[in-house]
Amino acid sequence: MLVGRQSKNILSRITNTNIKRCIGTESEDSVHAQYVYNRNPRNLEKLRIAYKPAGYHLEKPGREFWHKLQVTTSKRHLTASVLHHTGMVPIMVTTAEWAIRKQLYSTLDKMAYITVGKVLAQRCLESGISDMINCHEALPNSKLEALLENLLKGGVRLEEDPRYKLPNPWDRERPEKPWEHY
Repeated sequence: MLVGRQSKNILSRITNTNIKRCIGTESEDSVHAQYVYNRNPRNLEKLRIAYKPAGYHLEKPGREFWHKLQVTTSKRHLTASVLHHTGMVPIMVTTAEWAIRKQLYSTLDKMAYITVGKVLAQRCLESGISDMINCHEALPNSKLEALLENLLKGGVRLEEDPRYKLPNPWDRERPEKPWEHY
């Protein structure tokens, strides 16, 4: 019992010093915050309990996603973006950006697709998006396959886990809670 109390005290001291650092106060005698608010907008999506719109069952691409990959090409440029289910675009990479265009020979060749895939993967991981839905069918040895391959190499999964639904007491199967296995 004593060991459990000691570990709780140590944990509370560590947590309190971290909270104190977040608040910005240096003195030991200051009042600690009672609650810590997680202001990450993707927190519930990471826990798989956020609202995921289902749309209509007759819609072909469907709307059951939190994040979706969109790849568009124009006559001169390639654009890859991540679409949130609310309609906003949190991340977009295009060959029209000066820093990317300066490094490329052509803005529509296979190397442009590879570069856009690498940059999109890096920006996704920096912003906390590690998985998204992909609705594009890539042909073998195509430019789009190179983009998708570099997204996968960069650490982005191209599928989303299903939304966690609280099981009823009479349900036989109890799915693992997503927040308990980390």
